[in-house]
Amino acid sequence: IICLQGTNCFQRFSEQPKYSEVNPGQDALLTCKVIDKRGTCSWQKDNKPVGIYAKKYEWAARPSSSSGGNLHLDLHPPPMQIGGDCSLWIRSATLDFDDGLWECQVTASDFTTQDALTSQPVRLVVRVVPQRPRLEYEGAHVPPGHNITIDSGALATVKCVSHYGNPPATLKWYLGDQEIQPIHPQINNTEPDNPRTWSATSVVQVTAMRERHGDILRCLAYHESYTAKSVPVEARLDVKYAPTIRLIGSPEIDLEEDKDALILRCVADANPPASIVWRRAGRSEIASLQETLQLRPVGRRDAGLYTCQAQNSVGTSEQLSVQLDVKYPPKIVSAGPDRLTTAPLFSPAAFECVAEGNPMPSYKWVQRIAHGSKFVERGSEPRLVIDNVTYDYQGEYECRATNYINGQERVAVSEPISLQVVGAPQVLRPHPSMHTISVKRGQPAVMSLVVCADPRPHRVSWEWGSLRLEAGSGIDRFRADDMLQDSREDCYLSTLHILRTDEHDSRPYYLVVENERGTDRHAIHLNVEGTFTEPLEMSYLLGIAGGCLAAILILICLCIYAVRSKKCCFKGSSGYKSSDKDSEKADLKSRSDSTSGPQGDSIYTTPAGFHHHQQQQQQQ
Repeated sequence: IICLQGTNCFQRFSEQPKYSEVNPGQDALLTCKVIDKRGTCSWQKDNKPVGIYAKKYEWAARPSSSSGGNLHLDLHPPPMQIGGDCSLWIRSATLDFDDGLWECQVTASDFTTQDALTSQPVRLVVRVVPQRPRLEYEGAHVPPGHNITIDSGALATVKCVSHYGNPPATLKWYLGDQEIQPIHPQINNTEPDNPRTWSATSVVQVTAMRERHGDILRCLAYHESYTAKSVPVEARLDVKYAPTIRLIGSPEIDLEEDKDALILRCVADANPPASIVWRRAGRSEIASLQETLQLRPVGRRDAGLYTCQAQNSVGTSEQLSVQLDVKYPPKIVSAGPDRLTTAPLFSPAAFECVAEGNPMPSYKWVQRIAHGSKFVERGSEPRLVIDNVTYDYQGEYECRATNYINGQERVAVSEPISLQVVGAPQVLRPHPSMHTISVKRGQPAVMSLVVCADPRPHRVSWEWGSLRLEAGSGIDRFRADDMLQDSREDCYLSTLHILRTDEHDSRPYYLVVENERGTDRHAIHLNVEGTFTEPLEMSYLLGIAGGCLAAILILICLCIYAVRSKKCCFKGSSGYKSSDKDSEKADLKSRSDSTSGPQGDSIYTTPAGFHHHQQQQQQQ
């Protein structure tokens, strides 16, 4: 680039110094090149000016005094110099004098131009070989090849530290052959007693698992001053874990009493080694402390559940069990959860029953009704679940465990478990056949319903139509008895009496019960025989009306028939003459006109046929 005459050309960097590393005693070149340089070059280290000293700090562009053609430093460059080189050689670099931040500076071309230059500070690092890295766990140094002991499931926090290096060593972690990442980036700090050297710290966290027991945790420190470029330090993971066990020799067929032998081995895998304990269910004493349990031969006294368990300082293994198939009758181990269970109305309730026996017993839950000998089967599983508790479920329950030995039934019965139900009243719904009560007209009617409630109902009444009758009161033909205690606990009998029933009593009657927790109602239908309901009564009346109308029509037809028959009779009489007819008409007319009875001396004659017809009409 040529700066033309008459134009303003400013100094500028074409190349600035860069970060550099050098081993102690080696030379280092800091490059600094300026375009259109007219000012004077100078260097600063750690914000302090650096002079030019032979065999220590020398300009890179310096002509040699010999004829070899090499350039040496021109301390007074001309005002117009193109392609100025301000690079600096640092000879035999040392940590104390040369390690630090270096800057290349160029003074302004003149005092008016103000084009002075200053490069970005760059670090010249004089390498120092760091110490061998070391591992620390829980604040203590872990010698190389030693163990890092940790419980399974815990988090091991391990630190790797490399001291007195320049630059600081680069630390990497490996678990086995796989690289793992630290919990945060490596931390580098200057050493307090030697600020020109550095300590490098990296922290890793390893979750201790049983599978990682024996793995090698390795920290590698990388540095150019190391002969092999890296130095490792490692430790072995000593993961302590609770024992796991397995059984060898479990019987695959039933063992016959006094004939077969049993040899069981409980093999444990644990760190540290575990102790073995054999126990027998239902007994407090230890059956064996050895790995092998021997029963020679087995007998009925040996029948039961044998469990093996291992324990070490970390924990306890699960229990592995062997059930010896020596037959014995069932036995209830537990039934509950409690002897008395209280459940709100319409809530769920559950009972659990555990029994031992060989063969495995079957289960049955039964409910005793009203402290009598009547039982209701409620379930056939070890766990009885009542999804919706009602007062029907209140009472005592028994768990029955049954098996068969040599074809004979063996039964074990648990202690009674009471279920107490609390809640709003509940009128027990009778069997559908009892929803309607039929009585004959004029007979008394008795309607009873059972209501269960806890607490006891404070209001009981019977309702029908617009009438209400409280328990213990009566009105006219109706009487409601006081509640009587039913055979079931917290259940009561309410009865309504109706004397001399009639057709108006055919209707539903509602029992309404209330306590502090709520209310309930249910109806019984009364049917009074010999009466009709409203639709039947209307059809009956319509039938009667139709019958009466038909009878009237038949009567009218008979009358018409009779009149016509009468005329025919007069017409067919052979003893009549016209004069006789006229005489008879005149006689009848005079009789009808007379307001009083006939005179004593009057004489009436009528034809025989007519007289006979009149007699028939009078008889009818």
